[in-house]
Amino acid sequence: MRHNEKLQLEVLEAIKWEPLLHAAQIGVTAQDGVITLTGTVDSYAKKRGAEHAAKTVAGVGAVVEKIEVDFGTKGRKTDLDLATEILKAIKLNPEIPHDKILIKVEDNWVTIEGEVKWYTQKEAIQKSVEVLSGIRNLTNNIQVKSETADDVEKVAIENALVRNWAIDDHRILVNVFGNRVTLSGSVKSIYQKDEAERIAWNAPGVWNVHNELLIDHAAV
Repeated sequence: MRHNEKLQLEVLEAIKWEPLLHAAQIGVTAQDGVITLTGTVDSYAKKRGAEHAAKTVAGVGAVVEKIEVDFGTKGRKTDLDLATEILKAIKLNPEIPHDKILIKVEDNWVTIEGEVKWYTQKEAIQKSVEVLSGIRNLTNNIQVKSETADDVEKVAIENALVRNWAIDDHRILVNVFGNRVTLSGSVKSIYQKDEAERIAWNAPGVWNVHNELLIDHAAV
């Protein structure tokens, strides 16, 4: 079986394993490591789920996501109602400093802005909002500004990468300059690239992460 066909089938299988997507119609094409997702779903959560599933497959170097969200007239919410629900969801999550978060909703497209001290708080905001119905698309522009100005510990990040079973840590180089972390080297999938960045963001004192990791198809 040719590489493109094999990769296409593996991505389709990964999507089938997503709980929300068992009834969704997602089209997948593969071309030299680039996966294109098409189709129509009735929630933003399903759109995100399909993209996440594709990124977990080894050999995927990039994902072009063209999935449309169509919740119909019955599922559609006004921007005011959607904004109210989002604010309520954020306030109910104790991890989130809701007083520092700004929500903008335009034609069911949600943009979140503000500042938090930890990357996990940014993730918590994303997870609290993306599961709500009535969202057509979501842009998370939250900035992470650690409360400490101390230099980031390079060894702490390297050790965290070693502890993560999903990452080939010996292929990742960590460079630290003040509060900025740069990741270079290679990994096997977009999932590993994203996971390495998430780990780096979780280190105390990190203000910026430059993810220069490459997807190495030969290592798959």
